[in-house]
Amino acid sequence: MPIITNIEDLRVLAQQRVPRMFYDYADSGSWTESTYRANSSDFAKMKFRQRVAVNMANRTLKTTMIGQEVHMPVAIAPTGLTGMQHADGEILAAKAAEKFGIPFTLSTMSICSIEDIAAHTSKPFWFQLYVMKDRAFIERLIERARVAGCSALVLTLDLQILGQRHKDLKNGLSAPPKLTLANIINMMSKPRWCMGMLGTKRRGFGNIVGHASDVSDMSSLSSWTSQQFDPLLSWKDVEWIKKCWGGKLIIKGIMDAEDAKLAVASGADALIVSNHGGRQLDGALSSIAALPSIVDAVGDQIEVHMDGGIRSGQDVIKALALGAKGTYIGRSFLYGLGAMGEEGVTKCLEIIERELDLTMAFCGVTDVKNVDKKILIPGTY
Repeated sequence: MPIITNIEDLRVLAQQRVPRMFYDYADSGSWTESTYRANSSDFAKMKFRQRVAVNMANRTLKTTMIGQEVHMPVAIAPTGLTGMQHADGEILAAKAAEKFGIPFTLSTMSICSIEDIAAHTSKPFWFQLYVMKDRAFIERLIERARVAGCSALVLTLDLQILGQRHKDLKNGLSAPPKLTLANIINMMSKPRWCMGMLGTKRRGFGNIVGHASDVSDMSSLSSWTSQQFDPLLSWKDVEWIKKCWGGKLIIKGIMDAEDAKLAVASGADALIVSNHGGRQLDGALSSIAALPSIVDAVGDQIEVHMDGGIRSGQDVIKALALGAKGTYIGRSFLYGLGAMGEEGVTKCLEIIERELDLTMAFCGVTDVKNVDKKILIPGTY
């Protein structure tokens, strides 16, 4: 086992161990991937003010996200096909998050089901919802999340239509995946992954197959999915979902100040500044670049979170400095999962925690709740 010191080490190991079509699914953006790259590169432009001769003892990263106590202001983001990065991937990531004391968010498009996660964890998790045309299915999905004890619903609004991701098309990624000769040969070169997948029964979309009308197996899923994302989605639907759910609601996919104000008006408890990891509109702002104007627009009327491009604890603290009250990691934890399963997710969280803690200390802050723009050099953000 190589010495793992940062998220990039986990990415390299995941690339070696995960079949190309599933690794590329996680590690890609739409069209030219300019927004995908900007999500990370725009963090690098921001510079810290290093302080010295200040009391750095008794530091704490503990805070809250939508009223829930968290070990650090980081949550596991909802990611589709997580269970194809590693067998039973969502279960393993949820267990790692629970042990670490941070929220885990399960995607609608997960391999493991809501019930799978509930059966393998002891604390409430969050559930991410896509709005489908089949509203009866959505009602049943919300009820399943309620029965499973989910403590928050994360409603994603930026996938009414699907962005084009060139790598997925070239790799033949579909439901079920196209087993071309090239894909079969590539999978055979990943024996660890193959053995894991042979040892689990969870290889389909657990929240959909057997639950949505006329979707009894993977062969019928592809046509159903292609027809179900709803281009007519509106804020009236958000109001309806909020009423159906009745609990904590987080709106994901906000990139514009006007939309942020509409999220406030919807009565949501939090919004996530997110461009879907650069997988939807290529040429859009990075999430970190969009964050300040959204914070300015909503003030303290709603809790602001962000995701996109976070590859270190330093990225987390930069987002907090610009006003985010919480952050989400997607690809970072997927790299850990693909590299080493649950142990890899835990390693990812440990890396981010240590980088966040040390950077906060170097900037002269001992409580993560007190991080603000004063830790950054003006003109670099």
